[in-house]
Amino acid sequence: MSHAIALAPLDSDRVALDLARGTLPPISRPAATLAVLDTTEWFAPTSGGIRTYLLQKELYIASRPWLRHALVVPWATDGVVEREGSRWYEFAGPRVPRNEPYRLLTSVGRMRRVLAHEQPHIIELGSPAIVPWLVFRALGTRDVPIVNFFHSHFPALLAGSKRPVPAARELLRDAAWWYARRIDRHVSATIAASRFVADDLEDAGIPNVVRIPLGVDLEHFTPERRANGAETRAAWNLPTDGPLVTFIGRFAHEKELDVLMHAWPEIQRRTGASLVMAGDGPEKAALQARNKGKQVFWLPFIPDRARLADLQAASSVYMATSPHETFGLSPLEAMACGTPVLAADGGGAREHVLSSGAGRIFSPGDWHDLAEQAVGLLSDDLVGHGERAREYAWREHSWESVFDRVFALYAHVQR
Repeated sequence: MSHAIALAPLDSDRVALDLARGTLPPISRPAATLAVLDTTEWFAPTSGGIRTYLLQKELYIASRPWLRHALVVPWATDGVVEREGSRWYEFAGPRVPRNEPYRLLTSVGRMRRVLAHEQPHIIELGSPAIVPWLVFRALGTRDVPIVNFFHSHFPALLAGSKRPVPAARELLRDAAWWYARRIDRHVSATIAASRFVADDLEDAGIPNVVRIPLGVDLEHFTPERRANGAETRAAWNLPTDGPLVTFIGRFAHEKELDVLMHAWPEIQRRTGASLVMAGDGPEKAALQARNKGKQVFWLPFIPDRARLADLQAASSVYMATSPHETFGLSPLEAMACGTPVLAADGGGAREHVLSSGAGRIFSPGDWHDLAEQAVGLLSDDLVGHGERAREYAWREHSWESVFDRVFALYAHVQR
């Protein structure tokens, strides 16, 4: 796969444009035989796995001139970003309350204009709240195949919410699955990135589920970066010796990072390890306030992919605390760097650990078990775990094969 195009646009790539009334630029690659439009609300300057998936899709399309891509996402103001074979339409939208940095897509009119202009052959939905209904309404009677990528296991998130009455959790879960089935009536296929999500979708009565795991950039996330460990620690003012346990991602309720905060004093006391918490999100300040452990280092969101990969490679263990992840892309990137994973017994990261033998799992919500498994893993053969981690990432998760399967699905639903 070509890497000539940066994974994030420069500010100079963006042109302010009134997408409700302004003249839209001519479509790129007018001779393309397949035009794909992606749309999601989970795309922002500091967002994670979904953004990575879409940027990697852009790279795949860039080297294939018979493909054309458009991406519709919310932003602070209207604008257009031109890329090789791809165009981003950024709709002005309000912030999602208590969920920085995300915004909402709310304009049917803008969506209708873009769909009429781009004339996509396939539409892929990437979030479940407003986006599906915006697209369905904007399409009207036009018959365009729609694929839904089930990036968020929102029924499981609601069922696991901290409601005081179990019956309330069951009611929320049942309502969420009813809602998911309503969306499914309008789509040709649903993509699930992990076995457990695919099984849950099928058990809930959603047909045409296709499992397509996500990928990892194997040339960028590599064990060769482990040789830079001392320099990486120095660059972030981290301890020069001792194990590093790392979390990189969004500080949000569904990550269940409070369990790690409870467990950390015990882990640190028994191993002498340091904990690195890198990222941003609505729960970060509260987690910092509750942290009573020693040797905890709080880093900002890391937009530089080289520095991000260096940190993952310098880590002894990567921490994946959420049992709700539909895939677990950040843990997989760590594994590609040769770093084993401690994962909650649920979600996509669990599948990575069990399939690779590169790490351990702990009971979700149980900080005692998390501490025991972390201490055990840190005393294990970390080199052997790391070798198995890299081999698994190499064998199962190249982006090239991921998008070969995605576009094969597009061809199937067009028939």
